[in-house]
Parts: sequence; C-alpha cells; structure tokens
Amino acid sequence: MAEKVGSANEQEPLIDLSSLADALPGDKTSAHSGLVNALKDKLQTLVGTSSGYIESLPPKIKKRVEILQKMQAEHDELVSKFLEEKAALEAKYQNMYDPLYSKRHDVVNGITDVQDNKEEKTAKDSKEDNSEEKGVPEFWSTAMTNNEILRVQITERDEDALKFLKDIKWSRLDEGKGFKLDFFFNENPYFKNTVLTKTYYMVDENEPILERVTGTVIDWFPGKKLTEKVMRKKLKKGAKSGKTVTRVEQCASFFNFFKPPQIPDDDEDLDDDLADDLQDLLEQDYDIGSIIRDKIIPRAVSWYTGEAVETDDEDEDEEDDEEDEDGDDDEDEDEDDEDKEDDEEDDHEDKDHGHLKRFKAKPKISIHRASNQA
Repeated sequence: MAEKVGSANEQEPLIDLSSLADALPGDKTSAHSGLVNALKDKLQTLVGTSSGYIESLPPKIKKRVEILQKMQAEHDELVSKFLEEKAALEAKYQNMYDPLYSKRHDVVNGITDVQDNKEEKTAKDSKEDNSEEKGVPEFWSTAMTNNEILRVQITERDEDALKFLKDIKWSRLDEGKGFKLDFFFNENPYFKNTVLTKTYYMVDENEPILERVTGTVIDWFPGKKLTEKVMRKKLKKGAKSGKTVTRVEQCASFFNFFKPPQIPDDDEDLDDDLADDLQDLLEQDYDIGSIIRDKIIPRAVSWYTGEAVETDDEDEDEEDDEEDEDGDDDEDEDEDDEDKEDDEEDDHEDKDHGHLKRFKAKPKISIHRASNQA
C-alpha cells in the first residue's frame, strides 16, 4: 500500500519539518535553503490538520497505526531525555576542562614557566632565561592559520594584529540557547578593545536553528582599521587634473567576523535571492564559529604544532573514500580519467593555494523566521 502523509490527531502531525532538507533530492547545500524555508513556512499551516487518511483505514489497520504512533511518542520522549542528559554531561566536563584551559593560558602568556630540573639550573641559565621571550609567542595566531578554513579569513594585514591574541574561550549563554566566543587581546596598536565577543543566539541547538548573531563593535585606532582600505587616485583629466581623490573601501579581514550578517525582522524585507545570499553568509559564519569552538579551542596546541592538520586531513580522506564507495562503479573509463586529471589539478591548486578549498558548512543552519513563531 502506498504510504501517505497524515495525522491521527491534532497534536501529533506526521510531517517532520526538521528533516525537510534531507528529503530534497540532489546536492544538500545552501542552494536548497530558500526552498526549504519557503516549504517550512507553507507546511507550518498544515501542522495539526488531519488529512482524513487515518480515519479512512480499516479498523484493524487503524489500531495498529495508533499503536505505532504511541511507540513513536515513547521514542521521542527518550530522545528528549537523551538530549537533556547530554547537555548536563557536556556542562559537567566543560567545568573539568576550564582549569586546564587556565593553566594553558598561563603557560602560553608566560605567567608561569615549566622547568625540567630546578636544582640543576645555574645562575648563568637564569640570566639567559631572563633575556628570552616569555611564553609561546604567536600561539593562537599560528593555531588559527594552520586551519584551512580560518586561513581563508586571515589576511597578511590581520596577522600582525592577531599576534596580540592571548586567549580564546567559549561558553554557553546564561539565558536562552546558543554560545559565545571571547577573544582576549593584549594592548595593541590596532584597537582599544581588550575582549572581542561573538555571540550565536539559537532557537534550537540540535537542528540547529539560528535566531541572530552579534559581535563586538571594534574601537579602532585612527588609520588602523583592518576591515577598510584607503584608496588614493590621482585625477588625470578635467579641471581637477592632478588632484588626489581618497576613497575608503571595505576589504577582506578576519575582523569582519565581528560584524556578522543581520537577519531582518520582517520577511517582506527579504526576497528569494537575498534570502539565499544571507543563508550562505550565515552558514559560513556559523562554520567559522563552530571550528573555533569545537576544534581550535580544545586542541589549540595540536593546531599550533600542525599535528591537528594531519588528523583533519585523514578524516577528510576517509569521508572522500566513503563517498567514492557509494558512487557508480560502472562509469566509463574516460570519465574516470577526466576525474583523475581534475583531482590532480585540484591537488595542485590546494598545495599552492590552501585557501582555494570551499567552505564545508557543518551543520546545516536554518534561519529562524518570525512567521514561524507560535
């Protein structure tokens, strides 16, 4: 019998909006995002509405379906409990990580030092140590640039400013769902702020569904704004020939991370094209935030030394192998040869320009839309 979508009552719809993106054919990237959101808006009006299909079933089959629905409800309740316990377990271990992060901060910034054998240390050795640079210079900037996704965002102009970065921390929000990233800086010639914060407000952390994103307004010193570039052009024609015109333009910079894309309050302000563009920007932005939270902060020293780069590459190779196994084994040899040539070209580009690899937005981000609010 063909399977149909319906519901037994108004409280338990059979339409699962959370998995809508997975149901779409083809590439499950941001190309589908506008369609997914539009369909979600439309389907929200159907939630809780009976199609009459269950009522039309023969009594015995209807009874069996009702039993299956009860089993589904029990399963959903277990999932809910699992997520609660998972959150509690993560919070427990986060509290255990914090003392280690504090010790790492002290070593990196030269507050405490590590001695192999204090008794064998001579006065000459002490004098030499005093002349050496304290801590681990450029620890965080090196760790970040060793990640291929973050390296795309960091320009040569940013590198010097990031040398003053002394720590990065993340924490869950005290109220509501989401998380924030705090970047702590030593006094520097670029901006007055000592802490730059990026905050992700979530409607649902498990989907995840993003409500809004905020960032610290950077208080730049005059002439030091890394997110802008001053362009000077000397006029060659007309009455103003020889005069120099100055124009300020926005430019690429990691510090644009603290000026995230804004989600309009009113859907009418967002047409389909703008919605797709915004979806792409938010996915990239969330991807960067997640990498810093989930990869850089927990394994900072491994990224600093480069060990994490090798591990990350191995994980990607395993994913690629799995994808290859799922592909069609009956492809023509000519197509295989072309793919091999393309792969060799891509490998060559990746070696010469590591930043050419595209974003891998994981997990998928949905925009919370006002029309969906209860």
